[in-house]
Amino acid sequence: MLQIGKYNDLHLTRFCDMGAMFDGGEAGEVLMPRRYLKDWMEVGSLVHVFVYPDSEDKLVATREKVYAQVGDYVFLQAELVNEVGAYLDWGVARKLFVPIREQRVRMQEDGVYLVYILYNENTKRIYGSAKYDQYIDKSKPTYEIGDAVEILIASKTELGFKAIINNQYIGMLYANELFDTLELGHTCTAYIKRIRDDFKIDLSLSKIGFDKVIDFSEELQQRIIERGGFIAVTDKSDAETIYGLFGVSKKTFKKAVGDLYRKRIIQISNEGLRINE
Repeated sequence: MLQIGKYNDLHLTRFCDMGAMFDGGEAGEVLMPRRYLKDWMEVGSLVHVFVYPDSEDKLVATREKVYAQVGDYVFLQAELVNEVGAYLDWGVARKLFVPIREQRVRMQEDGVYLVYILYNENTKRIYGSAKYDQYIDKSKPTYEIGDAVEILIASKTELGFKAIINNQYIGMLYANELFDTLELGHTCTAYIKRIRDDFKIDLSLSKIGFDKVIDFSEELQQRIIERGGFIAVTDKSDAETIYGLFGVSKKTFKKAVGDLYRKRIIQISNEGLRINE
C-alpha cells in the first residue's frame, strides 16, 4: 500500500510530457516531475521515492532527501508565517503547514520548532503539530533496563531535558547526571535507566550494568582532567555526594576509581583524586 508522506519503492510505468508516472496502487498514478528524472530510469525501474501531495493536492514523487516523514518528530525552521499558520521547510517544494491551532506559541519567521508530522486521511493533506506531546505513546513501554535507544532532545526543564525515545515515547535526562552540554534537536544513543509505575522513563547517556564500569572510568578520568587534574572526592565519600556529582552508584564509582588506579592514571589521597603527570 502506498504510504503518503513517506518513502516508497515504486515501479515506473510510463513517461509523459511532465515527467514519469509511477504505480501507486489503489492511490492511482504518482507523477515524478521531469526535473527529478535520471538517465538510468526506464519503464519497469523500481525507484526509491518520497511521495507527498503538491499544491494542487495531486500526489508527486521526488528523490529529494526530506528532513523527516509522517510520524516523525523533528525540529524545522519556519519560512513563512501568516494569519492562518506557519510554513516550515522540511526538504520538499511544498512547505509543511502548521495551523494556528497546532502551535504551542505563535510561530515566527526563521524560528525553529519541534513538530510532529501527520497525514489526515480525510483531507488527504500532510501537516505539522507543535503540540507534539499529544502524540506520544502513553502505553507501557516494553524496554528492559539497560536497553539502548535513539533519542531526540525535545525540551529543557528545571530538572534536565525531555527527550523523544525511538520516535515513540518520552523520557527524562536529569541535569545532575549530565556531563556534556546538550542542545535542543540533538540526537544520540541513550540507555533505559528506570521505568516508573506511571510508565514514565528515566534515561542515562552512560551504559547501565557491567559495561558501565569501563565507560565510567573513562568518564571519571575526563571529569578530573576538566577540573584541573584534581577532584575533591574519593571512594570514601558518601553515596549521595557521588550520585549528585556523577549520577552513578558508589559501587560503580569505586570500581572506576580502582580501574584508573591500577592503570596508574590517578593517585588517591584523603583529599581526593589526582591525575598522574
